[in-house]
Amino acid sequence: MATYKELTKFLLDLGIEQVPHSQKTYLGHLLAVYHLMKEAGCSEEVARAGMFHSIYGTQVFQGFALPVERRGEIRQLIGDRAEKLAYLNCAMQRETFDALLDSHGDSYTIRDRITGENVTLNREDYDDLCRVHLYDWLEQVPRSRHGWGYRRQAYRQMAARLGPTAQAVYDRVFSQEPSA
Repeated sequence: MATYKELTKFLLDLGIEQVPHSQKTYLGHLLAVYHLMKEAGCSEEVARAGMFHSIYGTQVFQGFALPVERRGEIRQLIGDRAEKLAYLNCAMQRETFDALLDSHGDSYTIRDRITGENVTLNREDYDDLCRVHLYDWLEQVPRSRHGWGYRRQAYRQMAARLGPTAQAVYDRVFSQEPSA
């Protein structure tokens, strides 16, 4: 598995430091998500998924999209599970993901908007996908063109689902919201 320096070089070699994202560069955003997740106590595996959370483009962000045919290359760089979480963050139809936030079962089925197929996750994978998705948003919301209210209920539910640490980061970020 690649080192942090090797991951950064891979991203630089893609030229993403030239891609704008939420009033910074796409590279700056990806690295900041990784560091935010590590500061919040996420595992290296999940933080790597966070670093590559939108590598194939997402339902909203299409400023850069590595072809999904290169998934094997990303798996070698960050590991199988981290790549799976990153891919799912890119591919998930957010409405199907959001609909499960209050569920507490053993399996969670979301829709892959790229393949059109349903994907069933166990609870650990769903919760880690929540981590990737939440910390991506928390890193960028103060600069986002979508504004503070974008999917706010869903992000609040993710933070509550994930427990005190995620809730504290959510609260810290949203305490920066300008008064109306």
